[in-house]
Amino acid sequence: MTSIKVRFAPSPTGRLHIGNIRPALLNWLFARREGGHYLLRFDDTDLERSKEEYVEGIREDLSWLCLTWDAEERQSRRGERYAEAAAALKAAGRLYPCYETQDELDRRRKRQVALKQPPVYDRAALKLTDADRAALEADGRKPYWRFMLEGGAEWDDQIRGYQRIEASAVSDPVLVREDGTALYTFTSVVDDMDFAITHIIRGEDHVTNTAVQLQIFEAMDAKPPVFAHHNLLIGADGGALSKRLGSLSVRSFREEGLEPMAVVAHSALIGTSDAVAPHHNLESLSALFDLKKISRAPARFDMEELRGLNAKLLHETPFAAVKKRLAALKIKDAEAFWNAVRPNLSTFADVQTWWAVVNGPVSPVIKGEKFCNIARDLLPEEPWDENTWGVWSNAVKTATGAKGRDLFHPLRLALTGLEKGPELKFLLPLIRRKKAQARLAGNPA
Repeated sequence: MTSIKVRFAPSPTGRLHIGNIRPALLNWLFARREGGHYLLRFDDTDLERSKEEYVEGIREDLSWLCLTWDAEERQSRRGERYAEAAAALKAAGRLYPCYETQDELDRRRKRQVALKQPPVYDRAALKLTDADRAALEADGRKPYWRFMLEGGAEWDDQIRGYQRIEASAVSDPVLVREDGTALYTFTSVVDDMDFAITHIIRGEDHVTNTAVQLQIFEAMDAKPPVFAHHNLLIGADGGALSKRLGSLSVRSFREEGLEPMAVVAHSALIGTSDAVAPHHNLESLSALFDLKKISRAPARFDMEELRGLNAKLLHETPFAAVKKRLAALKIKDAEAFWNAVRPNLSTFADVQTWWAVVNGPVSPVIKGEKFCNIARDLLPEEPWDENTWGVWSNAVKTATGAKGRDLFHPLRLALTGLEKGPELKFLLPLIRRKKAQARLAGNPA
């Protein structure tokens, strides 16, 4: 049985954003479900735009999302291997030299469009004689190299089903630049072949690339991987996300205080037949994962839905999962505090707001001085527990005749200084009697 091996191949020209997270995550979930191998490969052959700070940033982003990798590779270190593979294709007659400038190609393409012809490369370079090529090189031109496509390419896409693309609809791709460096279309095939990648899960914007790369695999006598092209993201309004991707980075999610498992669950579940719901670990998502569940329709990304999912995740999170985080904030009676406030959290950072309410000082809001004085006098002696609030509020109700909002609202304002918040039956034992007495008297405590 062939061992499953997948790869996530970001270009380190920026930090990861929501569009990158999905292929990174879908490949990871597939590999873990199948007991496979997950390769992190940096496609960093664009030496001008690739930066080491982005390499480190991508590692940091993946680690925050808990997407561990089994091995790491860098394309920038494999130049000799790409040159060797290119030489083999040249010898086989599948890689041929071209000399057009970009301006010449642009003018030719515009003519084709004007004549209502497909804007594909016309293979003019194949008509050049040895003398023509020698003259062009003597004039200072250096060749770049195109791969000669033949016929078409077809494959059984694990998400999109049967696919076929005719070579006549696609230009012969440039695989090697004038300076001899290889381009993505080629380096990816060489790497996928050398590192025995069995499955490639990537966005449907790569479908045409796949048709080209299948022919390169064939020309190099290599068995191609299985391909699956997932749906792309659109905004909540149905519009394109492309202009907003920079503001939807992993770093921005982290800075907003979102939980990594909220980001991961949302990314994994949108655009699938599964409900978008909280998941507390990657194992439960991996068990649920199935390529057949991914829709052909675009996946709708809604920032408010992500924030709502983050809140739901926190509301379900047990104390044991946050014990260390609460200890780092020096929160006392941490388990009782967590259970009291978690239904009111949007992000974990909100615990500091509620700890300030419990620990003080709080500036109380007094609505009815006489009412608050009676309530203060009726405060039971400690120890307090969850039943104290019911006993005390009933006593205040009997003494004042207040009920409903007229009873509970003034007590909340005095004890917390806020209009709303966690249930007072859970907060009161944490505030304790001394602070409650001071606040009911109108004194900050």
